[in-house]
Amino acid sequence: MKRLESNLLNMVLSLTIVAVAAAALLGGLYVLTAEPIAQQKIQKQQAALTEVLPNMEGMTIAEGETVEGQTVYKALVGDEMVGAAVETAGIGFGGTFKVMVGFDKEGKVYNYKVLEHQETPGLGDNMAKWFKTEKNNQSVIGKSPATDKLQVSKDGGDIDAITAATISSRAFLLAIENAYKAYNACQGQTVDAATGATQQTTEAESDTIEIKCQAVQDANTDVESQNNETL
Repeated sequence: MKRLESNLLNMVLSLTIVAVAAAALLGGLYVLTAEPIAQQKIQKQQAALTEVLPNMEGMTIAEGETVEGQTVYKALVGDEMVGAAVETAGIGFGGTFKVMVGFDKEGKVYNYKVLEHQETPGLGDNMAKWFKTEKNNQSVIGKSPATDKLQVSKDGGDIDAITAATISSRAFLLAIENAYKAYNACQGQTVDAATGATQQTTEAESDTIEIKCQAVQDANTDVESQNNETL
């Protein structure tokens, strides 16, 4: 086989062939792996919903609805809302994390599940268990932003921060509060920013919230820019 002459045209031709072949290979791999990855994500999400919501006879979980920038999954017994799971996000020390937070009918945290995180092993990644451990003032289980100060004790709150991971702790607790706001929005309630107490909305506000609750499911967004200021 005759060797191609080494010139600019042949070099460009060779690089083009290699690039096209690499692109075709990557495209083929994406097609082969896209569906299994999507199925795995759905299974992980369903497992998280089951874990964070109370197990009640006859309970069904509705399709996700985008409310207040979070994805809300209502738990229903018949037509009655008996709780909800909220998929929310925060920005910790290591980057963005996602968490599924389950609330009972009274708006108290029933359980939570960290879905994704980039936190430091042994420090920020302890959020997966720290805030559900019944030790000192660590746990948020059974508590609600309406009646409890779900901020770190260093900031005047009721919750002990993860040891040597205050930034991640603040971000996690803010994510819980954002999830609670979305939960209340689906019930026609708002949260008083100063006191944390819930208030019934006016009829006009309820109509607006109802429209939000009917929106199609969308990707969960990152926490607002004010999160960075809080951190």
